This record gives sequence, C-alpha cells and structure tokens, in this order.
Amino acid sequence: MQILVNGEPVATDACTLAELCAALGFAQAKVATAVNGSFVASAKRALTTLAPKDEVEIVAPRQGG
Repeated sequence: MQILVNGEPVATDACTLAELCAALGFAQAKVATAVNGSFVASAKRALTTLAPKDEVEIVAPRQGG
C-alpha cells in the first residue's frame, strides 16, 4: 500500500504502525509517532492499523542547539 511518511511517499506491506516502525529501522528507537495528525503512544503502535494514503509522522529527538 502507498502511505506518506514524513511527507514522502512510501510503499509498504506493514499493517500496523509498529510493523512500519520496525521496517523503517525504528523498532527500538525512542521516537514520537502520529497517524493522520493524531499522536500515537508507543504502547498503542501495535494496535494502530494503517490504511492506504495514511499520513504518518515519525520524529526522533535530537541534541544540540
């Protein structure tokens, strides 16, 4: 299915947000996630299903200033 991840089109077979994060290399990373503008807590990612054309945001904290 086609979705947007951080504004970029991505083809994925992931059915859940947790599967998508794992496929993109964020399985163990401390990241914030949102689907279609709604925050998704890490505990809810495995329960959050994805659909074609969903807009996913994955944000990792950065140090520096």
